[in-house]
Parts: sequence; C-alpha cells; structure tokens
Amino acid sequence: MPSPTDPDASSLSRLIHSHELSCREVMQATLARIHERNPRFNAIVSLAPDDALLAQADAYDAELAQGRSRGWLHGIPVAIKDVADAVGFPSTKGCELLANNMPVRDSVMTARMKAAGCIVIGKTNVPELGLGSHTFNNVFGATHNAWDPAVSAGGSSGGAAVALAQRMLCIADGSDFMGSLRNPAGWNHVFGMRPTQGRVPNGTNPDVWIDQLATEGPMARTVQDLGRLLATQSGPDARAPLSFQSTLDWSPQPAEPAALRGLRIGWLGSLGGYLPMEDGVLDVCRDALKHFESAGAAVEEIPLGRDPAPLWECWLTWRRALVGSRVDPLLKLPQAREKIKPEALWEYDTSRELSFADFMRASQVRSSFYQHLRGLFEQWDVLVLPSAQVWPFDVNLRWPQRVGEHAMDTYHRWMEVTIYATLAGVPGLCVPAGFHANGRWPMGIQLIGKHGADAFLLRVAAAYEALRADFMRLRPG
Repeated sequence: MPSPTDPDASSLSRLIHSHELSCREVMQATLARIHERNPRFNAIVSLAPDDALLAQADAYDAELAQGRSRGWLHGIPVAIKDVADAVGFPSTKGCELLANNMPVRDSVMTARMKAAGCIVIGKTNVPELGLGSHTFNNVFGATHNAWDPAVSAGGSSGGAAVALAQRMLCIADGSDFMGSLRNPAGWNHVFGMRPTQGRVPNGTNPDVWIDQLATEGPMARTVQDLGRLLATQSGPDARAPLSFQSTLDWSPQPAEPAALRGLRIGWLGSLGGYLPMEDGVLDVCRDALKHFESAGAAVEEIPLGRDPAPLWECWLTWRRALVGSRVDPLLKLPQAREKIKPEALWEYDTSRELSFADFMRASQVRSSFYQHLRGLFEQWDVLVLPSAQVWPFDVNLRWPQRVGEHAMDTYHRWMEVTIYATLAGVPGLCVPAGFHANGRWPMGIQLIGKHGADAFLLRVAAAYEALRADFMRLRPG
C-alpha cells in the first residue's frame, strides 16, 4: 500500500472519510516523513511534540467514529507559514526579535483552515520578515530546495513549497507580496496561486485600507487541491472591509485538455528584452506553452504596451511605504538594528524619505496600469510570464548580484517579473513548466487572469495539468 504521505489532500480526505486510513495513521506517517526529511531540507519549524499531535489525531478519529466530520481537511496535518498566526505556535517571521512572539488568536486564514478540519502541526520556514525570495533567517536557518539541497528553495513561502514537494505535507498555505507563492512553487515543481486581491481577507492586519499588496493563498501538488484550499480560505470578513463579499465559485471537476481549445494566451516573455533572464529560462517557458498550443490554444508573443521602468519605480514606492511601516514597530525593541537584516533596514530607511505626494503619484501609476491590463484582457484570456528570471541559486548567497550581464541594484530586482500581477491586484497562478538542462532545477510559468477570474484561471491550470499528467507526477529523487 502506498505511504499515507503520497496522496494529495483530496485523495487523503476520501481515504480518511471512508475509514480506509485513520487520522492517527496519517499523522504517524507524516511525522515519520518529517523526522526523516526535514533535517536535510529545513522546511518545517516549530513542530509540536509527536505525542500531542497523535492525541489530536485520536480525537479526530473518535469524532469520525461518531459520524461527525469537521470538513474536507478533517485530520489532515498542516503547517502554517511562519508569517501567519496560529495559536500555540510562535509567529517568529524568521526574526530574532520575534522568536518568542506567541499569538493570542488565529489569523483569519488559519481559523478557516482549522474549521475545515486540519490539524496544525507546526509552521513553515520563511525569510526574515518575509522579505526576499530566498528562505533563510537567523532563527531557523535556510530552507533547501526540494530537488537540489545545494540551491535556494525560493520564498517567502519556501518552507511550504519544499514540504509539499518532499511529501512532508499534502497541502500548504502561503502568502504573496512579490511572488512569494509563485517563485517557490516554480522552483519546487508544485502549484502556487496568488488570488485576486481581497479574495482571502486579512482581518488582523494593522491597516485594512492601504496595505493591499500582500495576500494569503494556497499551495498544492494538484490544481484540485489548490482550488479547494482557496475556496476554504476565501470569503468576506467584516474585519477586512475591502475583502470580496462573495465566496469563490469553485468545485472539483474532471479536467480535460479540450478546455484549452480556443484559449487566447498572450506571452509576455522578457517584456521585449527589458527583464534580464538567465540562459534557458525563456526556452523552458516557451516549451511549456507548446503544450497549450497542442491542445488548441492560440499563443502569441505580445508587448506589455507600457514602459516597465515607471512601474518599477511605482513598485519601489509602494513597497518601501508598506514594508517601512511594518519594520517601524520593531525598531523600538532593544538591539533592533543589530538583529534586523540589512535589506529590511534599507526598506525602512528609504521609506522615511517618501512624502504623501510621492505615494499618491505611485498610486496613480498603479491605477493606470490596472486599467491598461483591463484592456489587454479584452484581447487575451490569459497573460503568461516566467515565474522567475533566474534558476535556483546557491543556498549560501543572500541574493543574486547579477542576472546574466546585468547587475542587480536591489536585493529583489531579480524578481521584477512578479510585480505585474501584484500591482494590478489580479490573480497569478504558477504551474510547473520544465527543468534546467541539469535536470535538477525546476522552473514555472505564471498564468495571469483578469480581476476576479480566479476560478477561470484554476480551470485553465487544471486542463494544462491533465495535458501533462506524467510530467506533473515527477517528484524529487
């Protein structure tokens, strides 16, 4: 019989509810897998004691024996990304200043996943304060790529992506500011989705009106799980007044490649050479798009139609303003400047130079770009970009200093390819595309849809997944 760590979450849910597997058996297998693999990959942190988790699994088995199920995630082990609150586990955000930060309530997303029946077993590792698409920090150390431990797992949902790929978890949550659900998914051969802004409410944010660049969302090994978890996470919450006032219209259904017939895909590539790319990245992405074409989709390389340079300046202003306000409270703690990483301090220090007029100008640029994308979506159903501009790099580096011949002027410039979905607040779903010539480094593509088209984007991804079923089933050796 396959290990209980092999199935995806939907399959595992069926096995649990049909009493073919007990919650205890699933928990035992999950913990055994974590104890075997996590010392090498360092994806899961703050793991609860085995005996406490097995006792919870027994209690969930007793409920099922009485005919009571909490939901589709009943008894399934989950680790929450270490930037979201889960009662009983520290929310360190990978920062030494927060190493003992114990939340008094669950985040909205955590509470919804618990209500669907999951058992929270620990947290997944992140970069310090979630900044930078490379998962390392001074509290727990670095997370290593699931396919090659010598290179980066990506981030900031790096721990989640590696735990999925290494079968330590069957499903995971994450969050995305600058590709934090998309880049690690692409680099670990799993699915990650940044939903439409407001789809997943963050009611515990200190600011609920302006801080609208980051959003929580799902990661999974199958699109069906991705959609089911997003449906669980989504829906209105009175604490988040800008959240969607409806639930996600998504239900699992058989996926057919024929659904791609007639789909209009705009391939943005490197934005006409504006975005520097390492050798091989664009080739792998183009090869992935050939599968869409083989199913009857129309793929055309198109220009963005806007000068990307002002969008980067707009991005810097928004990011500095939002990140600076998050770092500010930490600087009141003892030895803060010695314990906060320099990239976060740079964000804070440069944010002090911004005026309200600067921010409003950037907001108008962002608004104009959203309206521009609306026009593109009148011509194209889906826009496509690579999920990263570089292949996974040495895990001991802080960030890539160069991409090809181009020097990177900030710690996150090498991830510029991810800002467009974020700035426009539209959904972006990363699907596996292919591998580096060495066979060890995965790459993904971002499928970007119009505002609110989350369910449509999931159906497109599911059809692509069905088309490349054998490729999707590949797992780290």
